[in-house]
Amino acid sequence: MMIRVRSRDGLERVKVDNPNATVGELKSLIQTQLNVPIHNQTLSKNQNLLLAKGNDIQKFNDMADPSSPLAVLGIGHGQMVYLAYEGQRSVAGPQIKISPAGSFGKKMTMDDLIAKQMRIERQEKPHCQAVSFDRDAANAFQQYVNENLAFAIKRGGFMYGSVNEEGGVNVDFIYEPPQQGTEDNLFLLRDPEEEKQVEAIAIGLGLRRVGFIFTQTISQGKKDYTLSNSEIRQAVEVHAESGLKEWVTALVKLEVNEDGGADVHFEAFQLSDQCVKLFKDGWFAENCGDLDPKITRMTKDVVILGKDTRDVDNDFFLVLVKILDHQGPLSSQFPIENRTSPVNLRALKNHLDKTKNLLYVKRLSNFHLLLLLAKYLDINADVPQLAACVQAQAPIPEGYQILIDSLASNSRD
Repeated sequence: MMIRVRSRDGLERVKVDNPNATVGELKSLIQTQLNVPIHNQTLSKNQNLLLAKGNDIQKFNDMADPSSPLAVLGIGHGQMVYLAYEGQRSVAGPQIKISPAGSFGKKMTMDDLIAKQMRIERQEKPHCQAVSFDRDAANAFQQYVNENLAFAIKRGGFMYGSVNEEGGVNVDFIYEPPQQGTEDNLFLLRDPEEEKQVEAIAIGLGLRRVGFIFTQTISQGKKDYTLSNSEIRQAVEVHAESGLKEWVTALVKLEVNEDGGADVHFEAFQLSDQCVKLFKDGWFAENCGDLDPKITRMTKDVVILGKDTRDVDNDFFLVLVKILDHQGPLSSQFPIENRTSPVNLRALKNHLDKTKNLLYVKRLSNFHLLLLLAKYLDINADVPQLAACVQAQAPIPEGYQILIDSLASNSRD
């Protein structure tokens, strides 16, 4: 039988003649056929092994017992096993000969030479030290996807927050633009006017756009990739647009727990500098048809471990980022924009009625509420000023209180 082995070097295959082979025998064959010493090997059926660093690799112990039969572990012909190892190894690749000008053979152009020199390499460290999510903002996002969409269609949003001097990113609110999700794709129907309102609020709050967050569906969780090529393309597009080196891409999905139930799981990455540069320079191919979703195709040949190819394993572009959480200054008790039900002034009146015992600035300390108000106020003057009051937790000027109360009292069901 043939076992597929994915490592940081891409996809390779190991031939196993014994149908009753054990994990130990598979490791011996990997040493013989792939030149990875047994003592350096960590094997797992969990694809997250490829993104683990340092001591975290030890957590992947589902194939740690060398006497375990592969069949008992559900590993048979054509099955995928993930391999992590330390150090370097020699990977056989084709020998490339460039004929001198005027001799028999294809003449190399400058583009050809540049392509031959484009080596795809992993980025070892992210620019973002860690990303910390406001607990309420993260929960409001995942709860809607879990309870209303049942992780059956994709959902996404832009994360807003700040970057500290050490390169850590704090996410304080998530803006969900107009969108349509399917089982495999997310289409952002971006509204420039609404995004201007969001930016005006962010400026007043002293925040900025720091990342992109999206979900994977249940059906995607059964596939053998971390991010699909369409997800890589969408993520790198908004990353390149930002110009922020600490930009974070966050993924939310369901994972099966030890009891057989499902838990919501957050993961965070940075796309490598090389990935962003390749996208900006037009190396990402369009309309790749039935291409394996775990592969991104380039428009020209690149070199990966001595091999010429146009197909790059998506994991080469991902750099894992540590996740933390915090309790930020904004509340989440207000309807969120661009979901199933439109957010209107009736929601404002209900919110103000429920929070009448709080200081007025506390009642307005919610991004989604401020976004509703931005549709009725001057985004160049009123919106930043209101947001600045919220940021400083300073009293809201009486004129604004009267105006906001008037908007709420004039609402209709």
